[in-house]
Amino acid sequence: VSRDSVRLAFLMAALNDIDIMACDVGNAYLNAPCREKVWFVAGPEFGSREGTVIKVIRALYGLKSSGAAWRAMFNATVLEMGFVPTIADPDVYRKPSAKENGFKYYEYILVYVDDVLIISHNTATHLESIQAQYELNPTSIGPPSRYLGADVRKVTRPGDPTGREYWSLSANTYVKNAVRNVKLLLQGNGRNLKSTAKSPFSTTTYQPETDTTDECNQEGASRYSQLIGVLCWVVELGRIDMYTEVSLLSQHLALPRVGHLEAVYHIFAYLNKHEKSSIIFDPTDPIPITPTIAKPDWSSFYDDLEEELPPRMPEPLGNPVNIHVFVDANHAGNVVTRRSHTGILAFVQNAPIIWVSLRQNTVETSTFGSEFVASRNARDVIIALRYKLRMFGVPLEGPAQVYCDNQGVVKNTSIPESVLSKKHNAINYHAVREAAAAGVLQVHKEDTETNLADLFTKVLPADRRRELLGSILYNL
Repeated sequence: VSRDSVRLAFLMAALNDIDIMACDVGNAYLNAPCREKVWFVAGPEFGSREGTVIKVIRALYGLKSSGAAWRAMFNATVLEMGFVPTIADPDVYRKPSAKENGFKYYEYILVYVDDVLIISHNTATHLESIQAQYELNPTSIGPPSRYLGADVRKVTRPGDPTGREYWSLSANTYVKNAVRNVKLLLQGNGRNLKSTAKSPFSTTTYQPETDTTDECNQEGASRYSQLIGVLCWVVELGRIDMYTEVSLLSQHLALPRVGHLEAVYHIFAYLNKHEKSSIIFDPTDPIPITPTIAKPDWSSFYDDLEEELPPRMPEPLGNPVNIHVFVDANHAGNVVTRRSHTGILAFVQNAPIIWVSLRQNTVETSTFGSEFVASRNARDVIIALRYKLRMFGVPLEGPAQVYCDNQGVVKNTSIPESVLSKKHNAINYHAVREAAAAGVLQVHKEDTETNLADLFTKVLPADRRRELLGSILYNL
C-alpha cells in the first residue's frame, strides 16, 4: 500500500468517525502454498534423511515467489470477507457499509505484506474473520501505535476549542534511532554532531551544486548514499520541514563531495535538536475561498470540457472532501544548470497528503515559465489524487483549489481571453487551462509570504520556516 493511501485512510477514519484496528500475521509467508514445484536434496543436517529429495510445499522466506504466493492467498481471504481491491491501489480493499443510524460509508482494509489496517465501525468482526484463518501476533492487535515505521497516535489539535482527537503520524522514533546511529558513526571517527542547528543547512546561502570540496572516497560515498536514503524515508514519514535540503543533496548521489556529506551531518544535527513533530489528519473543512473573479465561460475555447470520470468508479459514500493545493517554483534556482525547482503541497480537508520537491526537467527563461511548469505538475498531482479518491468511493466537493503566487499564471488560468506570449510554454499552458475549464481545478492568487509551497522550493531562514510550518507540523 502506498504512503498517500495510508494517509488518506487515516483521514477517512476521522472524517466518517470510524475506528482503526491493526494486526500482524505471524510467519505470514509460511501460510501460503508454493506457487511452483520447489525441491532440494537433503544435507547432513537432516540426519538419516541425508541425500533424500525433499519437496517444499510452503512459501519459505527467501524463495523468489514467496511474496507473490502470500499476497495471492491473503487477497483470496479478503475477497471472501466481501471486500474488493480498489483499482487505484490494489492493496487497499473497500466494502460498502452502514452504521446503525443509517450513515453509509466504505470500510477499508489496507495491507502491507503482513501488516493489516482495518478501518470500520465494526473492526472486531473483520478481525475475527482474519483470526479464523491465520495466527496473529497478539501484541499487534489493537489501535495502531506504529505503521510502516511511523508512530501513530490520537492527539488534540493545538488551539482546537472542541478538544476533539485526531489521528496523527510522526517519525519521532525513527528519527531518534537514525540520529543515534549517526552519532555512533561519527564517534568512530572521533567526532560529534553539532549541538546547535536551527535549520537543516548551516546557512541559507549554501548551494550544493557549487560545492568544490574534495570528492568523497568510496567509504564516504557509500555512507552518503545510505544517509540520504534514511533522510528520504524520514521525509516520507512526514518530516517535510527539511524536504528541500534533502532534495538538493539527493541530486549528488553519483559524485558526492566532502561538503555534501558534511551538509548531511548537519541535517542530522538539526533532527537531533528538532526530533519531534507530527502530521495531524484534521477532517474539518478548509477555510472557503471567495473567488476573485466571476466563474469564467470556457466553452468558446475548449468546447464545453467536462472532467473525465474513471470507469468502474464506485458509488460515492460517506462525507465529502475538498482538495486544496499550494504550488511554487524557484526560477533558475540551480546556479550551474539554471533549472528551476518545483514545490507542491496537497491537502485533503485540512490534512497534508502529498508533498513534492523536485528539479524541473527543462530550463525556463522566465519566472512565468517555471511557475507554469510547476502548475502543470500540480495539475498532474491533482488528477491522480482525484482519481484515487473516486476509486476509494470518497465524494469530491467541487474543483481542487490551487494557490499560486504568480499573477501571470493566475490570469492565464482564470481568464479565458488572456493570451500566451511564450510559445514554448504552450503545452503546460493548455494542460492547466483545460483542467480549469473541465472543473478539475481553480487557480487563486496567494501571497508569497503565505504560500506554503515556498518550503519546498528554496532554503529558508529558521524564523520563516517555522512560520510556514506552523499550520502543517505540530510539536516542532
